[in-house]
Amino acid sequence: MLADKSHARKRGGGGVQFVSWDDWMAEAPAHLSIPAQELENRSPERIFDVRWAATVVERALRRLCDVCEKRGRRRVFDVLSSCLAAELEHVSYANLAITLRVSETTVKKLLYHMRQRYRVLLRQEVAQTGAGPEEIDDELRYLCAALSAAE
Repeated sequence: MLADKSHARKRGGGGVQFVSWDDWMAEAPAHLSIPAQELENRSPERIFDVRWAATVVERALRRLCDVCEKRGRRRVFDVLSSCLAAELEHVSYANLAITLRVSETTVKKLLYHMRQRYRVLLRQEVAQTGAGPEEIDDELRYLCAALSAAE
């Protein structure tokens, strides 16, 4: 068990600053790549961590898209996926409702369920990286911190 915890903290060297999932979801970068000029100022370990985190997020988003497409809701995904990480006050439910031709209440429900499903898929993606069940929360915190640092 002690070895498991040290493995979960290995990439962070034990000095990881924890970032709340909800805070990160509200502030997540829309574009998960590192600008070329930033590459020169970052350590190889930091670049690896950001690319690892971006890959995990992209895989979860791809799976969410697949789920929506199988349910005949690809358009819903296309319209709402950009809102998964948006601050709630920056989301115009009225505009989304017009775009999707549904009520604002329906948009709120769809977005809520998409965010819930996205979180599940993201946890599954992190688990596939070799994290044990007891390490997933630590790895998700590290993922959020890595992406927050990439902004």
